[in-house]
Amino acid sequence: MMDLATLPSLTPFLPELILAVGALVLLMIGAFGGERATPLVTTLAVLLIAVAGLVLLFKAEDGVTFGGAFVLDPFARFMKVLALIGSGFAIVMSVNYVKREKIARFEYPVLILLATLGMLMMISANDLIAVYLGLELQSLALYVVAASNRDSVKSTEAGMKYFVLGALSSGMLLYGMSLIYGFTGHTQFQGIATTLSNGPIAIGVVFGLVFVIAGVAFKVSAVPFHMWTPDVYEGAPTPVTAFFAAAPKAAAMALFVRVLFGSLGPAAADWQQVVTFIAVASMILGAFAAIGQRNIKRLMAYSSIGHMGFALVGLAAGNEAGVQGVVLYMAIYIAMTLGAFAVILFMRRKGQMVEEISDLAGLSRSHPVVAFIFAMVLFSLAGIPPLAGFFAKWYVFLAAIEAKLYVLAVIGVLSSVVGAFYYLRIIKIMYFDEPAGAFEPMTGELRFVLGLSGIFVILYVVFAGPIGQAASVAAKTFF
Repeated sequence: MMDLATLPSLTPFLPELILAVGALVLLMIGAFGGERATPLVTTLAVLLIAVAGLVLLFKAEDGVTFGGAFVLDPFARFMKVLALIGSGFAIVMSVNYVKREKIARFEYPVLILLATLGMLMMISANDLIAVYLGLELQSLALYVVAASNRDSVKSTEAGMKYFVLGALSSGMLLYGMSLIYGFTGHTQFQGIATTLSNGPIAIGVVFGLVFVIAGVAFKVSAVPFHMWTPDVYEGAPTPVTAFFAAAPKAAAMALFVRVLFGSLGPAAADWQQVVTFIAVASMILGAFAAIGQRNIKRLMAYSSIGHMGFALVGLAAGNEAGVQGVVLYMAIYIAMTLGAFAVILFMRRKGQMVEEISDLAGLSRSHPVVAFIFAMVLFSLAGIPPLAGFFAKWYVFLAAIEAKLYVLAVIGVLSSVVGAFYYLRIIKIMYFDEPAGAFEPMTGELRFVLGLSGIFVILYVVFAGPIGQAASVAAKTFF
């Protein structure tokens, strides 16, 4: 007879449970209903994500379960909401695209649900083994999604590159984890932190820490582990690229914070140097490599590498203000990215998707509202006040200055100036170049996403208070 008292509490795990069971049910509906079931599965997938989000906000209780391997706290709650928003909108934005490109399959929303489940597990992981489980569940679903357009050589190549390099990064992560376990005797974050604070930090732990950072840096596409990003962004179907650019980045950044502050806090002096280097390299590469790009998806890839560098500035600061900066940065970054990709998905002329930046020429004359909101999103990505992107950078640079990392803050500001060039170039093409011909009308769901993104970016000052408050509560989890 099983003793019910020994069963783990499932209340903190409720959102994940809903997604796991829901994804399996949708898989059955799709398998028995065939291609006809695709619209139903897609709608139900979005509803499932919404239900999981509501349960997360109002029903799931903070706590630790599964023998300490899974934790739900204010930080996890905030980052999970971001991941769910990114995933939900990615499915919504894909509806018309997959129909037009004739790649509508019920597996796509199910795979996004499974990837989201992996992300939520990563964000709540409180143990090295739980980290790996969440990470692999997310990654395996993403490899398949990247190659989901089987008739396109580019898409298949994108999936293959992502898979091979992802396997390499997973190996590095596992090697780092085994070193940390070997030198501390613990896989649980609490145990690792206690061991590290009780004595000198062994050289093996430092090596392990570097490998773990390398493995997670691959997932946020930080330099020098960014090689896959431009090719995968360009090759994968555009809604998949929009998904890659938003939700998995938030989850991986949350994992970064959780691993570094939750378990390796006592070794801060060692990991701060590594994170500072990665942040500097990402900001510089993101700023300069994007200048020569002609394809807008490749440009967004380098832009995202640069933005991850800015977010890592907050992590390198190693203080409470830094964690708050990272959390806020990811929230604002997701809103800006979804807005930008709504416009990229709208770039369709004569029944064909177009991806060259020059194709946006004269957009202000054919679609003035779209051009205006896109210009605001680009200004925000460049960090121009009083738009949301300015506040994102302001918080992380402030944290760096508080931590006396003046050089890092200066490099960040200078990279921002260089980065502004290529965002302004797109605005110049939209407003001042000879029109290249009108795009097809914008679909309802893209209008909805672009509208929400525009409101968030332009009127961020209005609701900066509550978002900042929530980010501050999330950051206090580690201090």
